[in-house]
Amino acid sequence: MNNSNAPSAEPPPFLAAPSSSTTPVKRWRWWIHLLLVAAYPLYIGITGAFLGESRGPALTGTARGLLMVSGLSLLTFGVVLGLAWLASRASRDDLLLRWRNGFWTVPLGIGYSLALRIALGVIVVVIAVVLVLIHAVTMDSFKNFVGENRPDVEAVVDVSALRANPVYYWLILTVVSFVVAGLREELWRSAFLAGMRGLWPKRFGSRLGQLAAAMLAAVVFGLGHLPQGPIAVVFTGLLGFGLGAIMVLHRSIWPAVIAHGMFDATTLAFLPWALEQFKQMQQSIGH
Repeated sequence: MNNSNAPSAEPPPFLAAPSSSTTPVKRWRWWIHLLLVAAYPLYIGITGAFLGESRGPALTGTARGLLMVSGLSLLTFGVVLGLAWLASRASRDDLLLRWRNGFWTVPLGIGYSLALRIALGVIVVVIAVVLVLIHAVTMDSFKNFVGENRPDVEAVVDVSALRANPVYYWLILTVVSFVVAGLREELWRSAFLAGMRGLWPKRFGSRLGQLAAAMLAAVVFGLGHLPQGPIAVVFTGLLGFGLGAIMVLHRSIWPAVIAHGMFDATTLAFLPWALEQFKQMQQSIGH
């Protein structure tokens, strides 16, 4: 029996839902959108490189200062994203803002955060083993390289305040991890993907094309962390690609936002302990 009124099956997932606008956006508007978005992390990296040493940790050492810096960061990004949106008039679907998985978005994000951490750990181990096996380095020299070039987290967060100030600690784990980092940076990533898709829909409109765009976004995202050192550039680039892939897979920023926030929160929660481990490793190599 043919039931013409039956609801049609949901179409197969497509990375980028079409824009809700009926009028095609002119290419020059998408160019403005993409250039503004792409310049943002590079601007943050350059200013961080020039100002980091003179002003101390970017996130200060007090709860009040942390809130002020966080508010300024969100305001700056809001202006950039707002100008990009005014140029392109990107829709909610262009920016992947739909909450698509209901309650499961939260456990998905938590699970992805754990998977990303495991994946990065495996990559480090594989690189170390390969370099040792081909006699490019010894294990001690590899550990020494990692210790000397570890991410300069002290340029970002006040570690002593993390240890001693509980208000500062919990603001870092909540507001900074999930809003300043998770939401802001994933909005940036979705805006970057929207710009690539808007300018080159045939090349970057498919799932594979969107993954390629996520890879380009990861490179830009990684370069924005140059003030923290070369290892930070590589790791944030890899993390950025993983978050971009999550976004592409689910056609939504929200699993990536939660994964990003959880990743940063757990990292910062154990940061003082991790730095102590680094110091002990360097001391053992020195002896």
